[in-house]
Amino acid sequence: MHHHTLLIFFALLIFAFGLFSRLAERKSVTGPMVFVAVGVLVSPLGLGLLDVHPEIEPVRLVAELALTLVLFTDASLIDIKALRKAPAIPARLLLIGLPLTMLSGIGLGALMFGSASLLAIVLMGLILSPTDAALGQAVVKSKSVPLRIRQSISVESGLNDGIALPPIIVCLVLLGAEAGDHQNGVLGFVARQVTLGPLAGLAVGWVGGKLIQFMADKGWMEETFQRLSALPLAILAYTIAESVGGNGFIAAFFAGLGLTVGAPSAVLRHRIQEFAETEGTQLILVVFLLFGISMVPAAVPYWGLPEVIYALASLSVIRMVPVAISLIGARLDWQSVAFIGWFGPRGIASVLYLLIAVSVTGFAGYEQVMSVIVLTVVFSVFAHGVTAMPLSELYGATQTAEQHPTRKT
Repeated sequence: MHHHTLLIFFALLIFAFGLFSRLAERKSVTGPMVFVAVGVLVSPLGLGLLDVHPEIEPVRLVAELALTLVLFTDASLIDIKALRKAPAIPARLLLIGLPLTMLSGIGLGALMFGSASLLAIVLMGLILSPTDAALGQAVVKSKSVPLRIRQSISVESGLNDGIALPPIIVCLVLLGAEAGDHQNGVLGFVARQVTLGPLAGLAVGWVGGKLIQFMADKGWMEETFQRLSALPLAILAYTIAESVGGNGFIAAFFAGLGLTVGAPSAVLRHRIQEFAETEGTQLILVVFLLFGISMVPAAVPYWGLPEVIYALASLSVIRMVPVAISLIGARLDWQSVAFIGWFGPRGIASVLYLLIAVSVTGFAGYEQVMSVIVLTVVFSVFAHGVTAMPLSELYGATQTAEQHPTRKT
């Protein structure tokens, strides 16, 4: 397949979807739903018009660039002042709920897929732990949902992919060592990855933010180039970290955090984030299209009842029970706890981590756990996309009714 064909197809698809994007939003049809569905339709599983293998270099490059920008943007979007004012729910979700979700996913995976490599099962549990608020964008946009709940879901999804990344990197390194890579000095390699990466990222983000803030205050930097600075900072953090032995993805995340400190102006950060989100959205849609074309057809032959049960459990009990435990004492009603628990979609972070894992380990030998990840994401893309708007309105109505009960005469 010529790469030009895929580029033309993607360009036409994103242009066509854009024409109907507002209408699609009203009908609870999201971009990821459309791009995954169309990807499957044109793949060898459907019409057979396009055939893309997940191991090829262009797929890896797109995945790496998308993950770098997504991690940088997610971290830069964190409103530290707002988080300090209302830290309770996000802190509980990240410090209690996320580890419990990881452990629950690994435990159930070990029980259900005992024949698979334990490291592969651990990797599966880790990859399926981050959430993606973008799959239920209506939730974080809806005025029906209380601001505190919207912010908590947004902060959780913005930070948990970065928190999950270091153990995923460690797991991939160990799997690589099993296969013969980095056999000597594995611990030293891991230590450099998870220490030099954050240091390089923080330095790039903080220095870059300071320079942008200084030049913008002087009136020497145009707004266009303020917006354009997101991508070069993310790439610089990635490449500098990799060149000194750190992990580039971890560095990209910490560069976003460094930017929030180095550039304190909310207006300036908004300009940078605006571009990063726009370009990031295009890359994300490319990834979902590639996911539908390449990953779904590769995984379908390995789907059976155990895989379906685990995927459904991953979106329900594995997510919702840890959330409920983490929110004990948070003074939330059961509707709020259930709402937060359900809207933990598995989306772009899981897809990108999976593509990176495939590029490191290959698909062969890890078919079962890889196929479970694919199936879980497919379920999540459609289930959370379809339910985001109606459940937001229903939940908002219950909160309004509780806040303003009908008075008895």
